[in-house]
Amino acid sequence: MSEPTIITLGCRLNAYESELMRQHASDAGLRDAVIINTCAVTAEAVRQSQQAIRKARREHPDAKIIVTGCAAQIEPDLFARMPEADYVIGNAEKVKRETFQGLSVEGSERVQVNDIMSVRETASHLIAGFGTRARAYVQVQNGCDHRCTFCIIPYGRGPSRSVPAGEVVAQVRRLVEAGYREVVLTGVDITAYGNDLPGPMSLGRLVRQILRHVPELDRLRLSSIDQVEADKHLLDAIAEEPRLMPHLHLSLQAGDDLILKRMKRRHSRADAIRFCETVRRLRPDIVFGADLIAGFPTETEEHFQNTLHLVEECGLTYLHVFPFSPRKGTPAARMPQVSRSEVKERAARLRSLGSKMLVRYLDGQRGALVDVLTERPKAGRTAQFTEIQLSTETPVGTIVRARVEGHDGQRLAGEVVA
Repeated sequence: MSEPTIITLGCRLNAYESELMRQHASDAGLRDAVIINTCAVTAEAVRQSQQAIRKARREHPDAKIIVTGCAAQIEPDLFARMPEADYVIGNAEKVKRETFQGLSVEGSERVQVNDIMSVRETASHLIAGFGTRARAYVQVQNGCDHRCTFCIIPYGRGPSRSVPAGEVVAQVRRLVEAGYREVVLTGVDITAYGNDLPGPMSLGRLVRQILRHVPELDRLRLSSIDQVEADKHLLDAIAEEPRLMPHLHLSLQAGDDLILKRMKRRHSRADAIRFCETVRRLRPDIVFGADLIAGFPTETEEHFQNTLHLVEECGLTYLHVFPFSPRKGTPAARMPQVSRSEVKERAARLRSLGSKMLVRYLDGQRGALVDVLTERPKAGRTAQFTEIQLSTETPVGTIVRARVEGHDGQRLAGEVVA
């Protein structure tokens, strides 16, 4: 192998960290290594991680196989017992250059997983994109201080910790200088940004600083946010900063107050609706996506109907639907479970509604003039993160004006006009 092979499961932050590990492993000379960056969000995710490790060993019999990520952090013994794994390293260790320098020499400790709860800082790492010259990602935060009853991730990521604003701004500036037109701020709970930093700092203040100090940046985008933590500065930025993209992905999870309470979420149904109404009033062209769980323990058909109605009342366009899967070690796994067939059926109904909401939005875009950041010669995304197929080829990483002519139910079709 000319460079390390990276297999990434799970979230965007994992994908970001995989690129960092690729750099560290290459610098350490680990070009024959296979790194599996695991996910622990559900029991199924852990099973898929194990499958990926076994498959990697079959396909690369002589490679050095390094297992890391949230599943490895939470259950290191499980992966240490796998004969296919040469090394198991934790989430704090995987982002350190010296970890991979150590793995490049004989006699390195096989399991390197320390107490993630003791980690108090998150360093800034420069990652130059994900195979496209259009968009780059900047990690601004890691970890989570909340304890939702369905979620194991705080035990894989540790406490919430923020990258100092000056480092974030400097990294964004370097990416823009390298030619990136769009930067996405990412983390585990990015609306908790700044709580651990000295002085008044928040995600909204960070957004303002980036846009003020890097005027050459064309587009700034946020990854998933917990809307209950959105501060006044973020709302002001949404209203006043055209370079902050009009697309928010919300951590809603459910639309019934009792289920939200049993999830240990910190918002109510009314809070979610009010937030969407407020933001839409501030930024009429905003588009919302949301994470929603179908079949949470104790959920009745009436509870589920409230979630379906929430999609309409909030005007959600992009749904990420998760059929509930009990995760060992979480309170929700010990609650009375909904039958698997009912969970799957509700998830299918929720996805069907999501498809209808997307088509409704796409229908409304016919004839609109949109600015497109090209990700492939004839495809890109609008400011609202909507995929669009273009009629003519355009260099990747450029922003062009296009007229929307139609759609195929999932993405727009348009003609470049300028």
